[in-house]
Amino acid sequence: MAHTAGEERLTTGPLSVVATTIEHMTDNLSELDATGLLAAASGAVRARRLAEVRDLEVLAQWAAVHSADPTEGPDGRQARRLGDVLVQLGGEGTPGVQDFCLGEIAIARGTGVTATTNALADVLDLQHRLPLTWAVVRSGEAEVFIARRVARLSRHLPADRVGVVDSAIARIIAHEAGGRVLAVAEGKVIEADPALHDQRVATERARRYVGSGRTDEYGLRTVIARIEAGDAVWVEATVQRVADILAPTHPDLGADELRALAFGHLARPAELLQLLLEHTDDTLPGTETDEPPSRATAFPADLLDALRSADLTPLTPKAVLHVHLHEAALAGADAVARVEGLGPTSVSALCALLGRTRLTVRPVRDLSSRVRTTAYEHPESLKEQVHLTTGGDYWPFATSTSRHVDYDHPTPYDDTGPPDPKHPQTGSHNSGPLGRRHHRWKTHAGYRSRQCGQGRYVWLSPHGLAFIVDHRGTRRIDPDQAREILDAPPGVDLYFT
Repeated sequence: MAHTAGEERLTTGPLSVVATTIEHMTDNLSELDATGLLAAASGAVRARRLAEVRDLEVLAQWAAVHSADPTEGPDGRQARRLGDVLVQLGGEGTPGVQDFCLGEIAIARGTGVTATTNALADVLDLQHRLPLTWAVVRSGEAEVFIARRVARLSRHLPADRVGVVDSAIARIIAHEAGGRVLAVAEGKVIEADPALHDQRVATERARRYVGSGRTDEYGLRTVIARIEAGDAVWVEATVQRVADILAPTHPDLGADELRALAFGHLARPAELLQLLLEHTDDTLPGTETDEPPSRATAFPADLLDALRSADLTPLTPKAVLHVHLHEAALAGADAVARVEGLGPTSVSALCALLGRTRLTVRPVRDLSSRVRTTAYEHPESLKEQVHLTTGGDYWPFATSTSRHVDYDHPTPYDDTGPPDPKHPQTGSHNSGPLGRRHHRWKTHAGYRSRQCGQGRYVWLSPHGLAFIVDHRGTRRIDPDQAREILDAPPGVDLYFT
């Protein structure tokens, strides 16, 4: 791809000079005094910022090359690329980008499609909607990630209003801390279109939710809720009440730990209700008050009697937990279990998790067995086996490990051929999970793929990027090797050393 004049200046101008200087300094850091190290620190930050600018400019140029409407042929009517459309990634006033081009640039960068798409949307906004801010960023005087945050904050604004944000941020982004810049940006977004802001406030009420983050290495997760402020008060009151009840039996726990332990009781309504019923007459530790109890602790007498005699077992929640554990752990060896949706955990923590449940254990699947069918659809038994083998989406550098995906035929299903029970097209030998967008690109955007072993897949992109995806992740390979794997006779899986 030919570089523009601006790109050449960036390559041979400040970026290369600073990078060369920093490289030289890095080799001699032990020889620098305090003044020299301060200069090296400033130069390193500037070089890093300019490198990030270069990354965004490459993305923007890729978008420019793929900005023509793919649905129009030379005569303006004939469709050229089935399923490919222009998508609007940035805000109003930014050019469209061909949907099919996004996957290849993402895998060339070694990132997920979402991360690349977000970066592309941000740079298009900066170039076309926030040009004053972008000019400061291109000079290396401001943090790229702050400018990208401003682009996202203002993306919903009409093109003729976003200039209010641009002019204000361009004046301060090189001179103020990131938090102050973002605070100004938030205010200017409201100022740019107050009526639109009021509409968005109303819309956001429909976006209330409760969710949780990823399980960390200690088996803990962060629960996040966006709820009515009044409901949040009552949740806080209930959590605090349960924490007060638990405090005497957990004298070694601090206040935050007690509240976290109490919050966990919300997931077990039968235990929570039983605990509250057993302490309806308790006074909070260290307090004496004539105030009536809050709604979080008050029960009418007749309701108390009914609840005490009720069977609370139906309140117990039901869930299916997929646990992956090496057989050595069952013999007492040190091992780590992997719980889908929770992540890795110790065996002792797993026992604590399952200890208060009515547990039904399903048989372990033999992943070496073959599951095949002459139908196009994937039966549930095949989906289960493929998921356990692949661990998730088999697109290069894909991040999803969800079971809620499409199940694809890496070698496309031929619906014109007669079903052959001896050589079925659907089975553990020709199946892979793909996210919906990845599936569409693989089908229509010119990618080639093939399953070449258990849980092992080869990919060849439209412009000749080649990858192997297997249990070790994604690795780039020689395109000629990829073509040999793709073109090998059916049933022959090639491995190159």
